[in-house]
Amino acid sequence: MKLENQFLCVEIAELGAEVVRIFDRQKNTDVLWEGDPAYWKRHSPVLFPNVGKTFSSQVLIEGNTFPTVQHGFARDSVFTCVSSSGEEALFCLSSSEDTKKVYPYEFELYIRYVLMGKELTVEWQVKNCSDRNMYFTIGGHPAFRFAGKDEKKEDYLLKFPGKETLTYILVDPETGTGVPDRTYPLELEEEMCPVTEEMFLRDALIFDEGQIGEVWLCRKDGTPYVGMRCKGFPSFGIWSVKDAPFVCLEPWQGRCDNIGFAEEISRKPGVVELPKNEIFIKSYQIIVA
Repeated sequence: MKLENQFLCVEIAELGAEVVRIFDRQKNTDVLWEGDPAYWKRHSPVLFPNVGKTFSSQVLIEGNTFPTVQHGFARDSVFTCVSSSGEEALFCLSSSEDTKKVYPYEFELYIRYVLMGKELTVEWQVKNCSDRNMYFTIGGHPAFRFAGKDEKKEDYLLKFPGKETLTYILVDPETGTGVPDRTYPLELEEEMCPVTEEMFLRDALIFDEGQIGEVWLCRKDGTPYVGMRCKGFPSFGIWSVKDAPFVCLEPWQGRCDNIGFAEEISRKPGVVELPKNEIFIKSYQIIVA
C-alpha cells in the first residue's frame, strides 16, 4: 500500500499495519529505517495491547493470568485494509479466538494514515466490543535513519521546543520493566542535546508526565531533519541500538510495567480504561523537514 504526493512516498504493510518506508522525494532520501536485521528488523511497529514488557511477561485480568510478549501482538498480526486513496489509508485488526488466548477482550483496532504535504498523521482508534471495561496501552515506535551513508549518532542532535530540561527513567536490565523511583536529568542547551551511543547503554530513555509534545531529530548544525508532534501523550520513549544509524522516537499512551508490578491490569499506572462500546482515539504526526 502506498500513499503519495509531490513531497513524500509512504509505504505501509498489512503485517502490523506498519509503515515500512517514508521517502523524501525532494531530497531523494529515505527517512524511515529500512529494517536491516543486523541492528533491528522493524521500521515503525504499532504497540498494542501493551507497550514494552509486563513484569514476569504476564498480565492479570479479572483474576486470570495471561502470557504477554514485548510490545503486544498487533505488530505481528495481519490487518485488513478497510479503505485507501492516494493520500489516506485505514487498516483494521479485530479480536479473534487466538487473541483471546492472551487478551480476553473483544475489540477493533483501527489505524489510519493521512498524508498531507510533508506530514504523515498516524491515528489509532480502539473500539471496546466487550461487555465490560477494557484495559490496554498503545504506542508508536518509528525509527528514523540517518540521511548520510556514513553518519553516526554523533552527527545528530535532539531538539525539544520550549524545554530547558527533561527528566527520564530507565528500565531494569533483567526484567525490562520501569524503575520509577530513580530519575535522571537530560540537560538541554538552547532546547537541544547531542545524540550519543552512551545515551542508550541501558536501553530506552523513558519520559513520563507528558513532558514531550514535540521533538526533532536535527543535524549537528541544528538544521531540522525529521520531527514529531505528539500532544497529550503521557509517556515518550527514545531508543536505539549500539552503533545503529537510527533513533526511535516513540509516543506512548501508557508504557511498560513498573518493576515488581503484579496486580490487576486495572491498577496499572497509566493504563487506558475504555468502557464498553466506547472508542479511544489518539494521533501524532511525523514531519519531514
